[in-house]
Amino acid sequence: MNSQMVIEFAKEGIYTVLMVSGPLLILALAVGLLVSIFQATTQIQEQTLAFIPKIVAVMIGMVFFGPWMLSNMVQFAANVFNNLNVLVG
Repeated sequence: MNSQMVIEFAKEGIYTVLMVSGPLLILALAVGLLVSIFQATTQIQEQTLAFIPKIVAVMIGMVFFGPWMLSNMVQFAANVFNNLNVLVG
């Protein structure tokens, strides 16, 4: 095993993490922005108001993006396990 292979696996792992977490983070960001705009226009300054819609949006996002996220994670894990003999030595 050489350093290039380790860097490649690390790169693939970081890419997988970004791809799996990205849709939910973008969804939470968009909902948070909409709630913030709503709070600014109505002058409601309740701090806990922003959390409930984000939690609901992320849960709904998990329902829609969950199978895709799971397949990406399983594909990465299978790739690591298939190349385990090369990684160990």
